Amino acid sequence: MSRTGYSRVLLKVSGEALAGDQSYGIEPLFLNDIARQIVDLTRMGIQVAIVIGGGNIFRGMAVAAKGGDRVIGDHMGMLGTVINSLALGDAIRRAGGRSHVFSSVSMPSICDTFTQRGAISALEGGATVICAGGTGNPFFTTDTAAALKAIELKCDVLLKGTKVDGVYSADPVQDPTAERYETISHEDVIMKDLRVMDTAAFALARDNGLPIIVYALSADDGLVGVIEGRTPSTRVG
Repeated sequence: MSRTGYSRVLLKVSGEALAGDQSYGIEPLFLNDIARQIVDLTRMGIQVAIVIGGGNIFRGMAVAAKGGDRVIGDHMGMLGTVINSLALGDAIRRAGGRSHVFSSVSMPSICDTFTQRGAISALEGGATVICAGGTGNPFFTTDTAAALKAIELKCDVLLKGTKVDGVYSADPVQDPTAERYETISHEDVIMKDLRVMDTAAFALARDNGLPIIVYALSADDGLVGVIEGRTPSTRVG
């Protein structure tokens, strides 16, 4: 176990965050910065698993909102997460780390199909594991996939990177008087309907005793600062 008390963590990154200041696609500078932060974390002796959203490429809900088939839309969104996962895996390797991309949707010519034993073996072997394809099922978000993978992979904590530095009582962009919580229980997040992650993700984390740390991806001290408690954040659990 590292000096921080964490030996294995799961990082959830939204697809929209990968777009940076763009409205679509992947911003290379942001991608490379995240990759460097991940490599820094692994050099501290912490095993890192990652789940990435696909909203910068495609959102399945957008199809359903315009009358399309939600299942087909969600399948398209899963493919977006694979694109992002491959990009981050490559960036991690270029930053001097090792990465292994698994997908919950089988596509063996592109990446390995996710299994718990395969992913844990890769983590124990020193690779950063990137879990693509969400849960592999429609109607579930990548937030829920992140909670599920964190539990499956026996992670100590789920790190949720967002555009704000924690969980607030209201949207701080819309309400400047919104209060940021230092700590809050899973149950209170669900009861207060604080939607920094999906309710299903919080319920899954609650039922399995998985703590969640919510922080800003733009934080100066990055992931190391979050893990060492120097970066403003909210601990849920």
